[in-house]
Amino acid sequence: MVWDVCSWRDMGPLIHLETTLTGDRYLSVLYDHLHSFMSIVHSDGLGQFQQDNATPQASRVATKWLQQHSSDFRHFHWPPKSPEMNIIEDIRDALLHAVEKRSLPPRTPMDLFTALQDSWCEFPPGYLQTKVESMSRRFASLMRPRGGPTRY
Repeated sequence: MVWDVCSWRDMGPLIHLETTLTGDRYLSVLYDHLHSFMSIVHSDGLGQFQQDNATPQASRVATKWLQQHSSDFRHFHWPPKSPEMNIIEDIRDALLHAVEKRSLPPRTPMDLFTALQDSWCEFPPGYLQTKVESMSRRFASLMRPRGGPTRY
């Protein structure tokens, strides 16, 4: 399993998680990696953090930590079960597709992580900006059906 962080401005680290993610393990990822990324990329405190609401991310310890660091960056409260709005899923799909296109498929978990890291670093300039800028279109497509299915 991997954890990643990125913003409109920059790609952050791709972190290898060796065990199942729990609330406490997620808290250490936030502390060790998110805070430093946000303080560098969004030193003005205006950065917004979005996550996909997996159970560890919605845990009490993670929620409390995010509230305690609300002066460093904003946490965008994400509606549950809303993958059509989530650019994180698009980014992960593109990452997996890039790994699948490699001439030598990964044979071990470490090979896979290396291929993921290499592909992560090879995303073209502007890729993230395009994804972030698609958010207004995604929101508009959700508002039109008033709770029904979207055609996004």
